[in-house]
Amino acid sequence: MGSCCVLQLTGLILGGVGMVGTLAATAMPQWRVSAYVDGNIVVFETIWEGLWMDCISQLGIRLQCKFYDSLLALPPPLEAFRALMCLAVGLAILSFLLAIVGVKYSQPSKEGPQAVSIFVLAAGAAFLLAGALALVPVSWTGGSIVHDFYDPQVPVPLKRELGAALFVGWASSALLLAAGAMYCHCWCRAGAAAGPRYPWLARAGGSGGVHAYV
Repeated sequence: MGSCCVLQLTGLILGGVGMVGTLAATAMPQWRVSAYVDGNIVVFETIWEGLWMDCISQLGIRLQCKFYDSLLALPPPLEAFRALMCLAVGLAILSFLLAIVGVKYSQPSKEGPQAVSIFVLAAGAAFLLAGALALVPVSWTGGSIVHDFYDPQVPVPLKRELGAALFVGWASSALLLAAGAMYCHCWCRAGAAAGPRYPWLARAGGSGGVHAYV
């Protein structure tokens, strides 16, 4: 059980960092950044486009941001990305809380291995789902930016580059997925170890389980 506790603590740290990173990527406006290619020589002004606002940075000194005026006027993909990222943040927070409970109940207690397995499995599944939800809008946006950048039909002023928020989102998704994999692996190991020690757990539901244990 010692190695499982190490996995839980490591997953808790990775999941906590991934949770903070997912929240940061959701709030950051640097999803799409203006590109300086060909005849676009306006280098003293940088345009940032995020999920919630647009920003204009002038020489890195002056920054002006404006929230999107109307929710109904937003493109459907942007509304979907907002919803997915918000769900990912909520699930990341929930999974982090479940992971804390799982670490607590992994200590020797009267609850036994079954209580540990439930919390560890719930945390692992929530971490995996949160990482997958965050990965979809980040990857979709990155693919769209790369496609438009190399598309000759897109005007040069409308071309964009990958922003810092996308890299934060990719890193956070990887951390959440890694944390979920660790917790699920720990749950599988705990379930396998519970079989030989507690044969009645494997025979639960059958009338012969109690007699075999006794």
